[in-house]
Amino acid sequence: MYIADLHIHSRYAYATSRDGVPDALDFWARRKGLQLVGTGDFTHPAWRMELSDMLEEAEEGLYALKPDRVRPDALPVETAPRFVVTGEISSIYRQDGKVRKVHTLFLLPNLEAAERLARRLEPWGNLNADGRPILGLSCRDLLELVLDTVPDAVCIPAHIWTPHFSLFGARSGFDTIEACFGDLTPYIHALETGLSSDPPMNRRISALDFFRLVSHSDAHSPAKLGREADLLDISLSYSALVSALETGQGLVGTLEFFPQEGKYHYDGHRTCHQCLSPVQAEAVGGRCPQCGKPLTTGVLHRVEQLADRTVEEGERLSPQWEHLLPLSDLLSAALGYGPNSKKIQRQYEALLHDLGPELYLLRECPLEDLEREAGTRVAEGVRRLRAGQIRWNPGYDGVYGTCSLFEEGE
Repeated sequence: MYIADLHIHSRYAYATSRDGVPDALDFWARRKGLQLVGTGDFTHPAWRMELSDMLEEAEEGLYALKPDRVRPDALPVETAPRFVVTGEISSIYRQDGKVRKVHTLFLLPNLEAAERLARRLEPWGNLNADGRPILGLSCRDLLELVLDTVPDAVCIPAHIWTPHFSLFGARSGFDTIEACFGDLTPYIHALETGLSSDPPMNRRISALDFFRLVSHSDAHSPAKLGREADLLDISLSYSALVSALETGQGLVGTLEFFPQEGKYHYDGHRTCHQCLSPVQAEAVGGRCPQCGKPLTTGVLHRVEQLADRTVEEGERLSPQWEHLLPLSDLLSAALGYGPNSKKIQRQYEALLHDLGPELYLLRECPLEDLEREAGTRVAEGVRRLRAGQIRWNPGYDGVYGTCSLFEEGE
């Protein structure tokens, strides 16, 4: 079994880290414990050139960083992380009298296919401006163009509940998949749940039963890799990955943000620091109680609007999933220092060096090993994480949620 994070961004996408380069992605994939990573941003010509220069072909449809490009301080692993060609495209267009803004993730079989597809997309937008280009094509027409150019491409609607740019977004999306993709809906096999929702929330909508649920980091810097990911029990190859996404065979489950941590989980208005549950938002008519402006409808509220099942049914019908916290955040909560402080970063480095990569530490590492290396509070924090014993202040309107692993004064 291996762990895959298919939706990421390079330094060529808007509002991303300048460290988003192939050797840094390999470096952080090793530290996180990822075996397969998307390249992101295949539409950007400079990024394709960089990928061609720094990657070499590995298994069918997959690439690895050239050995002489691996950083000397990279965590040693049995098999170097593999890359699959991926990219996100933003479609902004009018349909049925409304402006639609939907993001879509595409997987491609190789860099040659990316070059071919980019040439077909050039008339529809400036591919040099942003690694996540804005195209004036409807989602349906974009999918038709992609499949006409690369028949074995995979299309996955990205972070499908995000209010502003997604398939079901409250501000600019649709109420059904068919309304978005029309007659090409049968070519959609998987949906990306996004940071602010998890599988039980999605399984409350029976119309989504026939779609695989996948989760990825949408990382804007290499250090954010793996905050969500897929668990796969398949061979390392593009065709095996496509088969798992289309049939579900070999797609074991997902690693998830706690949805409360996502920055659009609750309704709210960031300017006025207003965070409201769906019930509270309904009670104030969807307007900020302080200034009267419209609230940004959160993911939980949007799911409630479309759900035809109870919370309990959603949990019962969900595929396997695990909720995780970033290790630096867990160490911060356990030790009482900021996640970016030198003390926390020294502890983080020591644990990786002594025990293994981050996802192993969070999910599988024996608690006695953690206690020996990092102390009782860290081991207890991991135990509580695995048991789901966390209290939350949910995220809202672009503000990430915050958690408490320990009670005041513990």
